[in-house]
Amino acid sequence: MPYKASALPENAQPNSSIYLFSKFIHPDNELYTEFYSLWIALMVVNAIIFLVGVVLNSLALYVFCFRTKTKTTSVIYTINLIVTDLLVGFSLPVRIIMFYSAGDCLNCSLVHIFGYFVNMYCSILFLTCICVDRYLAIVQVEASRKWRNPTCAKGICVFIWIFATVVTFSILTMAIKFAACCLSKILVLMVCEYFFPLIIIIFFTTRIMCALSKPSLMHQSRERRMRAVQLLITVLIIFMICFTPFHVRQVAISINPDMPHDVSLLVYHVTVTLSSLNSCMDPIVYCFVTNNFQSTMKNIFRKTEPQQTSMDILGMNKNSKGSNLLGLGHVLRMFPALSTTKILEAF
Repeated sequence: MPYKASALPENAQPNSSIYLFSKFIHPDNELYTEFYSLWIALMVVNAIIFLVGVVLNSLALYVFCFRTKTKTTSVIYTINLIVTDLLVGFSLPVRIIMFYSAGDCLNCSLVHIFGYFVNMYCSILFLTCICVDRYLAIVQVEASRKWRNPTCAKGICVFIWIFATVVTFSILTMAIKFAACCLSKILVLMVCEYFFPLIIIIFFTTRIMCALSKPSLMHQSRERRMRAVQLLITVLIIFMICFTPFHVRQVAISINPDMPHDVSLLVYHVTVTLSSLNSCMDPIVYCFVTNNFQSTMKNIFRKTEPQQTSMDILGMNKNSKGSNLLGLGHVLRMFPALSTTKILEAF
């Protein structure tokens, strides 16, 4: 049986930093004590998320690292996204182990909370990068050539890891030590690492959808354009389903710290579980939705020659009547003198 620990120290006062911090973060022992049945249900859900997420992300990581010859900007962002999803997935069994072995250890809980939120916000920022990269690849092809290169993408990924780590650590530290600025610091975290990326994703998704409806891209097949639009909409929907409830709850606590404890506790754990769900949905959105990835997976299990995968929606290949069409990115590498428009017309 786990250690039984009270949700708050006995000497915690309503105006203390620990009291205010506990409004935002609820350890598992609180849910175990007050809502045991829900705790069991959420642990089962987290176990399923762990198994599905680790399997899907491990397969995706293998394909993009070892079966994809060209590491484009999209592939680099996707690899980093997969790593964050794997870390989130592996944090779930660690969470259960820590609960049963050190349920009353506040510092242990804080370490786990810190790691979990760093990976969650890295996932959010990498999703944002992929969306912006899609916009540059589809709408600003010529103007973005100097920015859409592997070196720049790797630098951005390093910056995101450092940024998410520093911001999350500073916010948690300030929230615990200084009660007066706790609420404002939490709001800063929400704006910097969630709501601002959400606005960017909505903006660029809208721009991409508008661009795909223009006559200049109408020569693309309807199926191909619909696939691109469906992917972008699915990304936005999953982003909002997985991450929005948790952050809305955090903002609500910032505005109304006197929310009933039971309501705050239930909403916190349910929304955290929803955010974990993203770790097993990202591979479906960014990998399995493309024909190239599916065919590569089939080749892996059939032990045939690996096929080049691509994250470029407009460059997906399509087989018709036994003839194999090369992907747009591959054609551009073979014939750099040709313009993008002429190559697209050839499809």
